[in-house]
Amino acid sequence: MDDFSATKERLSAKWDRAARYLKVATILHAHPDGISAQAIADQIGVSKRTVYRDLVAMEQDADLPVWQDKGRWGLEAGAFLPPLALTLHEAMTLFLAARVLAKTSDEHDTELIGAFVKLAQILPPVLAEHIRATVDAVADTPRNERFTRVFRVLTEAWANRRVVAIEYDAGVYDSSREMRRTRVRPYLIEPSALTHALYLIGYDEERKARRTFKVERILGASQTPATFEPEPGAAPATELKRAWDVIVDQPLETVVLRFSPAVARRVAETRWHPTQQLEEQSDGSVVWHGRVAGFHEIRIWILGWGAEAEVLEPEGLRSQVAEELRRAAARYEGR
Repeated sequence: MDDFSATKERLSAKWDRAARYLKVATILHAHPDGISAQAIADQIGVSKRTVYRDLVAMEQDADLPVWQDKGRWGLEAGAFLPPLALTLHEAMTLFLAARVLAKTSDEHDTELIGAFVKLAQILPPVLAEHIRATVDAVADTPRNERFTRVFRVLTEAWANRRVVAIEYDAGVYDSSREMRRTRVRPYLIEPSALTHALYLIGYDEERKARRTFKVERILGASQTPATFEPEPGAAPATELKRAWDVIVDQPLETVVLRFSPAVARRVAETRWHPTQQLEEQSDGSVVWHGRVAGFHEIRIWILGWGAEAEVLEPEGLRSQVAEELRRAAARYEGR
């Protein structure tokens, strides 16, 4: 068997196993008083031994709260959220959202795989097949146990409004900065399309201000007994409209850009930010206006346009972009 066939067979086995786990979990959920392993085996068409192996794996690998009593198996109350009844168009929207999430995550995410498997059960066959391909791709990503543990703690803390204690690697760009220990009130967990990462947005009790933490840089996390109430009038999801991507804890800045005629139509066909305003120029170029939180994220986007974009305002951002382009040009000229 060649490498491609072996890989395809391995991924197919992962899918079949995940789909079987879902069937077993669904049966358990439908029998709150428990059901025998033999009855489960009869319903899904496998051996009782396979069911026993699946039940153990579901508890150990997927963290499903499985219980056993006098030969009967069940799920603890609250293991599943209420089922969804979706129209085709709602399912399509959810499918697209799932695809975006898969593209923005570079980690092996057990919860993401489980959610995709469940989503595939309610989608039409054509969409379900694409979900299957997504699961295969995500399942082949190397596991990151630390990320999974941290993500689960943050999710539970956010859902229960519990303060979380974290250890944060603050020295990624500056090795002189030591690891930080702080307590955070989690307001939001947000995926980034710009950096293919997840971010925790919350109130840093040490800094006494709202901060954004990259989840991949959180080395450890634990829930504390302390709970918190949301800030009066705060709406984190709405406030994200200020950000270019996920950073909202920076002052609002007015940004004015000029895009050359070569890319003007491409710029105009997309709404890059909620505050965007465009002015078409007589030479075919377009001037872009917007107000965003800070320069860091939008600077990355501007640099991606290369020589086709020019910062007109503010002067500070113009200087930053110009310096970055000079450094890039010097690197190529030196060679």
